[in-house]
Amino acid sequence: MSAQSDTPDPIPEIEASPEGPRIGAFFDLDGTLVDGFTATAHAAHRIRRRQARIGEVFGVMEAALRYRLGRMQFERLLTRAAGYLRGESLAELDELGQRLFVERIESRVFPVMHEIVQAHQRRGHTVVLSSSALTIHAEPVARYTGIDHVLCNHFEVDDDGRLTGRIAKPVIWGRNKSAAVQRFCEANDVELERSYFYADGDEDIALMVLVGNPRPVNPRPRLAAKAAEEGWPVLRLEGSTDRKRVSFRRLIGYD
Repeated sequence: MSAQSDTPDPIPEIEASPEGPRIGAFFDLDGTLVDGFTATAHAAHRIRRRQARIGEVFGVMEAALRYRLGRMQFERLLTRAAGYLRGESLAELDELGQRLFVERIESRVFPVMHEIVQAHQRRGHTVVLSSSALTIHAEPVARYTGIDHVLCNHFEVDDDGRLTGRIAKPVIWGRNKSAAVQRFCEANDVELERSYFYADGDEDIALMVLVGNPRPVNPRPRLAAKAAEEGWPVLRLEGSTDRKRVSFRRLIGYD
């Protein structure tokens, strides 16, 4: 994998930035830290193991397509996908998530983004993975990259640690992600106006406009247009998946 940037190499810029934990570095997951979508590894595993019935596969794909066309809210899409896992043990899903990360996801972590994470860590910045993904997909990446703080979506579980089929609220996405990051900053004495945010999604504009150092990564159309309008530096990464495959895989994943 390689990287091209509309601005000079981001590593020297980070190395010259002020030190200390009051500066945050917030990273989106899918399409930003990882090439593609982490949720597809779990979906493919269920299909290979014949745990997913044909109705589940097409149900999630239909819901995802309806979401992409603006006919379904992200919360409903996520809840529909979680409903198929109702009754499963969260502890066992966590173990599976770690195994699938090693087998399927680790090789898709962008080396350049891992270097950027490490550059922020060397400056003593407060580094946070902030994503709309679920814990089983986000936490293995955070452990691998050494990121201590994770803001993401959680399964709702019963007293036995089994999934209820619902997602804990508020669902982290778009403005809710922005609000979660703002609450984190207030609780941890992080100055948002001096912080960095790396993300690719149009829904991440809500947070991009608040941070002092917005850093779109392979931005989607509306985010790319906003970056051009505002003069934000854009980091473009070349990965192992071509854009047509990534677009299809979005049907069974989420960002």
